[in-house]
Order: sequence, then C-alpha cells, then structure tokens
Amino acid sequence: MDNLLSIKPLCDEDIDFVTEISRKEGFAPGVGDLRIYQNTDNQGLWVGWLDNNPIGCIAGVRYNQYYGFLGLFLVIEEYRGRGFGLQLWKKALTHLSDLPCVGLEAAPERITDYSKWGFTISSKTTRWQLLGDGKLVEQFSKNDDLDDFSFVEGSSIPQDAVEKFDEKRETTPRPHFLSNWLNHPAGKVIAVIDKKNCCHGFGRIRPCLLQNGDGWRIGPLMADTPMLLQILLKKLIERHPGLIIIDAPGLNKSASEVFEKLGFKSESETFRMYRGSQPPVSMNDVYGLACLELG
Repeated sequence: MDNLLSIKPLCDEDIDFVTEISRKEGFAPGVGDLRIYQNTDNQGLWVGWLDNNPIGCIAGVRYNQYYGFLGLFLVIEEYRGRGFGLQLWKKALTHLSDLPCVGLEAAPERITDYSKWGFTISSKTTRWQLLGDGKLVEQFSKNDDLDDFSFVEGSSIPQDAVEKFDEKRETTPRPHFLSNWLNHPAGKVIAVIDKKNCCHGFGRIRPCLLQNGDGWRIGPLMADTPMLLQILLKKLIERHPGLIIIDAPGLNKSASEVFEKLGFKSESETFRMYRGSQPPVSMNDVYGLACLELG
C-alpha cells in the first residue's frame, strides 16, 4: 500500500537524519540531544520509513509509570497530508496509553488537532533569543550578599543536591535523564551551591544547530531567586557569543520580565498540553526548559 508506513525504533544510523530534519524545521536541536533521548527510553523513539527511505520521526518517552511526553513529531514536507503523521502519532500514543499523564508542546496551529485526542492547554511556552557577544549585564544591586553561594562547574557539582532541587520543580522526578543531561560533554553546566551543600539553581548551555548556522540553547535553567538566576545566566553565557535560545514556561510569571530586562526578545510561542491529571508542581523557579522535545 502506498500509504502504509514502516515504523521502526530509532537506531544509531538514524540520528543524523532526525537531527537534520529537526534543524530544517527550526527545532534548533542541541548537539548530542538525541543520544540522551535514546538513553531515557530506548523504546520510545521511532522513524517512519517509506520504500526504504526515512520520511519522519516521533518520540513517545516514558519517564516512569506515571508520566510520559510526546515530541520530535516530524514528517518531511513533501510527504505530509497522506496519513503518515497519523501513523507515527498512533504508534507513540499507544506506547504511552497506560500512563496517567502525557504531555506535549503544541504549535498554535496544532492545538485543535491535539484537543481531539484529549489534550488540554496548561500554559504558554515562550522561546526567547539573545544575539550577544558572550557578555550579559546584571540588573541586580552590587550590594546583594553572595558570600553564601558558590557557582560550581563540571565534575565538582554535587549531583545528589541538584537532583533534590530538580525533583521539587519538575513534573516528575527524572534522575536518569538529568544525569545524562548534566554529564554530556557538549556545552557547560553550572550549579549554585550554598555552604551546606544545598542547591539553589543550575543551568546548562549547549551548542545547537540553527536553520542557518550554529547557536546555543540554555536549559534547564532554574534558580530560587531572580538575583541568582541572573548571575547564573551571566556565567553560562560568558565566552559563548552568538544566538542564545531559552524556552521559558508560562507558569513562571516572572520569566518574561527577567528576560526582557536582560535584552532577550520573544521569538515564538508553543503551548504545553496534557492528557490526564497534570501533576501539581510549582514552576516559579524554572526559567528554562531542558528541551521542548521531551518536556
């Protein structure tokens, strides 16, 4: 049949294909992201094949027995409108069908489609951009007391402290994903640690592939005060000139004010949608999502 797609699990040989169509679509995939997605749920990523040619992909990743996320949903433009996307969609949704809650990020034009499958809007996600020179001007007072905090990089970061901080601010605990994310060699990770070895924020900057050229994506980006957020962001951006991208959750009401004050511009919007019971979690300290593809 002309419209019957062969859907196969993502393998290593498919990574370049998925990365390239994501780049062309404007997803700005981070370097190494797909490997991390693969390690999070190695049964939750698929490629659609037609006549031995890859034409699309989707992710339906299970974080645990309660929560999963749909993303990376793409079909090459010339194959759209023939039902191939629907076949990929059903494959991923079936993989997550027993979970109490499933999330996704929807482009505005897809909200009606996803609503028909039981997804409802939770909040808006804004993509912020800054074309910079590797420097950022802080907006806080120089009198603010920072003696109690250290900004720790790389292998010196106490990962257990970061995991405790993260699990209170994320939809679901994600220690496996977080460990892979923070220990990936691409980019830089910084955590804010106090004298009791408790975490007060952390962030990662990584290289990404733009439709034209290269840039940087920051995420996760979390801090429990705006002051610490701005210092953390400054340290992440240092020595990383070029286009910086941050995807900020709408449930953090102060994120827009902070990014506007720092010179970022709103570039686009998507909408977080859920099917099932949305976990009750505060996003007030979350300024940047790790990625839109896996939530």
